[in-house]
Amino acid sequence: MSRPLRIQFPKALYHVTSRGDRKGMIYRDHVDRSVWLSLLAKVCADYHFIVHSFCQMGNHYHLVVETPDGNLSQGMRQLNGMYAQYFNRRHDLVGHLFQGRYYAVLAQREAYLQQLSRYVVLNPVRAQLVTSPGEWPWSSYRHVMAQDSCPDWLDVGSTLRIFSDNPETAVAAYERFVIAGIGAPSPLLQARHQLILGDDAFVASLQLPTSADKLRTVAKEQRRAMATSLQEYSAQSPTRNDAMASAYLSNAYTMAQIAAHFGVAIKTVSRAVKKNRVR
Repeated sequence: MSRPLRIQFPKALYHVTSRGDRKGMIYRDHVDRSVWLSLLAKVCADYHFIVHSFCQMGNHYHLVVETPDGNLSQGMRQLNGMYAQYFNRRHDLVGHLFQGRYYAVLAQREAYLQQLSRYVVLNPVRAQLVTSPGEWPWSSYRHVMAQDSCPDWLDVGSTLRIFSDNPETAVAAYERFVIAGIGAPSPLLQARHQLILGDDAFVASLQLPTSADKLRTVAKEQRRAMATSLQEYSAQSPTRNDAMASAYLSNAYTMAQIAAHFGVAIKTVSRAVKKNRVR
């Protein structure tokens, strides 16, 4: 009997990102950004999430989040679901806001909390929207730097204590560390099978399959577990072709699986995907 896979468990730490469907904007103005933050606060309260770092971009967001109760999928489903309902209602839209649900990489806290927190707040700099992370008001950077008041759901202390127990010394060291990371490669490039950041002992503790083929299967199963169901694609898309194309482009389903669900030939799914890509 194969050992159980442990990707969700108490006190797990993740880098999470969620992107707009077809690269669409998920925030149109400051009102949208503020509402998303208020919904994030509610999810943190309801599901006991601890956010260590965040950044709102235009068509996606990033979180470094800890789950004391081992319930990432439940909380993220609530966050994206509530925000999508709000966004569509406010902007008089229908259909998907997000491309699938979210993408998460499990991280070894001791080795990667510092690096991931820096990576997240440097997103606006990498995108050339600003020259310094402090110029971007929609990330955790200014909160860690004590330039803006810190919400209850954001844990800046864990990040700062990595640098020093003295608050002023820690803030100065954090600033130097972040600035030194401009132009550095993403720590996510070190993820094993796009799922896990950690050393051999950490990976072993997760009770993962050992063969490369089995790990690839695990990665595929994880993406599928985080993806929108085919039933949801069918219910939320304006046409069947849109539903089939969106499901395939989420990378969670094969054309054969989609064809079987919708009761069509594989070539019908292929045509729907091609039409979607040329729009």
